[in-house]
Amino acid sequence: MQKPQFNQILQAAERLAPVVKHTPLEKSETLSAKYGANIYLKREDLQTVRSYKLRGAFNKMSSLSKVELSKGVVCASAGNHAQGLAWACNFMEVKGYIFMPNTTPKQKIRQVRYFGKEWVEIMLVGDTYDDASAAAYAYTEKHGSTYVHPFDDIQVMEGQGTVGLEILEDADQAIDYVFFAIGGGGLASGVSTVFKERSPETTLIGVEPEGAPSMKKSLEMGELITLQSMDKFVDGAAVARVGELTFEVCKNQLTDVLLVPEGKVCSTILDLYSEDAIVVEPAGALSIAALDQMADKIKGKNVVCVIGGGNNDILRMEEIRERSLIYEGLKHYFILRFPQRAGALQGFLSDVLGPTDDIVFFEYSKKTARERGPALVGIEIRNKEDFEGLLRKLEASGFQYTYINDKPELFEFLI
Repeated sequence: MQKPQFNQILQAAERLAPVVKHTPLEKSETLSAKYGANIYLKREDLQTVRSYKLRGAFNKMSSLSKVELSKGVVCASAGNHAQGLAWACNFMEVKGYIFMPNTTPKQKIRQVRYFGKEWVEIMLVGDTYDDASAAAYAYTEKHGSTYVHPFDDIQVMEGQGTVGLEILEDADQAIDYVFFAIGGGGLASGVSTVFKERSPETTLIGVEPEGAPSMKKSLEMGELITLQSMDKFVDGAAVARVGELTFEVCKNQLTDVLLVPEGKVCSTILDLYSEDAIVVEPAGALSIAALDQMADKIKGKNVVCVIGGGNNDILRMEEIRERSLIYEGLKHYFILRFPQRAGALQGFLSDVLGPTDDIVFFEYSKKTARERGPALVGIEIRNKEDFEGLLRKLEASGFQYTYINDKPELFEFLI
């Protein structure tokens, strides 16, 4: 089996030294106090392109011959790998052709153009990374260029592995746990290779979004599987199929892979921003979002969480807050059937809502010749425990309702 080699990761570190930042390993006093452990954050959100992806892209391109580079390089990416490749293309003056899904946040597309300047061309194709990847492979074959895979490539994995070297170089004590996000598995493969060589007693935990568990499902099945559908919200880690090479490495080197609900990821993003002034993208928050699941095991231990990226579009913050509130049980949507008479709404306000309940969404249109008219109502409560009381008052007041938070298809259609 082809897999990253530790000595090659050392050589990659030498090649990357003039190009990438040696990002800090910072102790989080907030998280350390919360979990009763020593929690350190590997701040790849402070990298040159605000993610670790520059490491793998530059290392791969540095391995190519002048003839290969003259034909250009191609990649498919939801954003961060594209930014890393674009930066490398501009630095090395190599033409790059970058395929991105149409669903990629605009902020990431702008950043790719910014980093690549005149050396890159961007093509928006399909709705997922896999759609963009198919188009990128077709372009590569047609034009004889070199495809720089975002994760399933040995030189890319070895470039990402330099994150692990820096962690061990900066740590002043033995590391018990390392948490890192898994999209396609490139970072997990590279970092785990370093730790298996230099710190084999460290527990290595990969983390995926609950809505895109391609590595977890593959490991459970004992073979590579392709997800037929997935939640694309954590766009930097939403991959329908992980790499063939990375699957084999992760199967042999990771201790476990955890799944984190997207709502929990959103809550983590908001907490990091409000408590530590750290801006992370959804995939960048995965490692920290998984700590709750391991709270008992990591108590008193030395833990490192790799923050993979900080490319978060400010326009997504309202959706992030919404998902967080719903996950935390603080925001609830109902279809309420109001009697079509004067004073019905006033009765709802006085008889059902508590003093700290807040209507944050209300949509109603009076229907003629009907006794009752449906309204779509969103209610934000202060404490999760208040929800049962809200339901009891709804029923006691005789309001007919449908709760739609737990009906995904109806919820997405209406909200």
